[in-house]
Amino acid sequence: MEGYKLIFSLLLILIAIFVVIPGITLLVLYFMDRNQKQHAILRNFPLLGRMRYITEKIGPELRQYLFDDDHKGKPFSREEFLHVVLPGKYLGNVIGYGSKRNFEEAGFYIRNAMFTKQVDEMRVDQSQTVETQKYVIDSDGLFNRKEHNEKVTVKPWLLPEEDAVVIGPNCREPFHVRSLVGQSAMSYGALGKNAITALSKGIGLAKGSWMNTGEGGVSDYHLAGGADLIAQIGSGLFGYRTKDGEFSFELLKEKAAIPQVKAFELKLAQGAKTRGGHVEADKVTEEIAKIRNVEPHKTINSPNRFRQFDDFPSLFDFIDKIRETGGLPVGIKIVIGSPEDAEKLASYMKESGKGPDFITIDGAEGGTGATYQDLADSVGLPIHSGLVLLHDALVKHGVRDRVKIIASGKIITADRAAVILGLGADLINVARGFMISVGCIMAQRCHTNECPAGVATTDPKLQNGLIIEEKKYRVTNYIVTMREGLFRVAAAAGLDSPTKFNSEHIVYKDDYGRVFTVENLKAK
Repeated sequence: MEGYKLIFSLLLILIAIFVVIPGITLLVLYFMDRNQKQHAILRNFPLLGRMRYITEKIGPELRQYLFDDDHKGKPFSREEFLHVVLPGKYLGNVIGYGSKRNFEEAGFYIRNAMFTKQVDEMRVDQSQTVETQKYVIDSDGLFNRKEHNEKVTVKPWLLPEEDAVVIGPNCREPFHVRSLVGQSAMSYGALGKNAITALSKGIGLAKGSWMNTGEGGVSDYHLAGGADLIAQIGSGLFGYRTKDGEFSFELLKEKAAIPQVKAFELKLAQGAKTRGGHVEADKVTEEIAKIRNVEPHKTINSPNRFRQFDDFPSLFDFIDKIRETGGLPVGIKIVIGSPEDAEKLASYMKESGKGPDFITIDGAEGGTGATYQDLADSVGLPIHSGLVLLHDALVKHGVRDRVKIIASGKIITADRAAVILGLGADLINVARGFMISVGCIMAQRCHTNECPAGVATTDPKLQNGLIIEEKKYRVTNYIVTMREGLFRVAAAAGLDSPTKFNSEHIVYKDDYGRVFTVENLKAK
């Protein structure tokens, strides 16, 4: 009898848990939805409308992981995402069976040579080996995937010293670059300290490359790995401003005295936001506010442009003052919006005999931690168009040899980088590729301070998930693999160095299968 009572009691408990409580909850939700006055769908269709909002909320995740095919995701497809993740984890990017590229679509291709270069014919310095780690898969079953981490020594794929790209050869301290690929501007504040530290250490291990500090100033986390730095100065003057918001040449001298700082960059514009930067209040911690000399826990909006200059003469004078004060090369970061913009810049460089030591050109497809949809979608030209306009204008006015071009905008693989080098760039900047290498899953929550991977957040709890000593090796592996890929593609094009890519090595195929050289394409 006692046994039946126990069973009956358990049955009542189960009924309460699975029937009564859910029933009461649904009834309460029904009347809440019916009586609320904010959402017409919930008012007209209680409960059912709530299911609609839930489905809408998780829609991005469903599409990313279940419904989008390998090539449809934006801003990067699943296939593109893996082109970064796999080299970072496994130090390889070998595929099987064939390319997944849609060869029916229009696009750029690299012109292969009839007689390619042998590996031993390449102009490359492999003397400084890189100590890193990679994952090795032990088993890859559906429910029992296992892998382990092991130490490896890899080749660095560096440019020989005589082939180094020299920025600002006439400066007191020129910047000699022996990697064609580096990290684009990412501030401490936009990214958390663990992400910045992992990037710094990973790039430092890879040797020969650089990282751009972004407009948030030089932080201890940028310096942590010993990587060469391009110190960016934005219109908000963060890290270079007095308490009154004026530019400080004394603070500039302090940054120039840091051995790792190799150049300064004035950020006039960025591809995703041709205006000043934006950081939400939740990201502005006490430490970040101190570095930037702003008030903590308040949203930061930089001015749309520098107040120190408003035309080419005043810009070039400001560049001269920074170069003279710091002794380092000075560049500008821009977005090209029309042929006239490129013409005016190049023309004044010729007329004045002045100008930047390098120009970082960002495409409209470039990424950012936070911006506005209207700016990101429609303001400024994509990198393939803007780069050609800038390069051609500089050549036309005879000043191309005075300035180096660093290009950025979704250039995450070696073949894309080779095309951009062929269209006129000297060096390549990568941002989101490096973010993915430290764990970014493209949740697109950068602007909320709720990045689930602990990358684009200053929340201590979320950052705790990003282990620096593990992720730094993924950064190293990604950049070394990309450099190796550039040499591999160069060899296929009959070149002994990727520094020799030019427009002759790039062709464009349209939707009808017609093939154009870059020069023919310009004529069209």
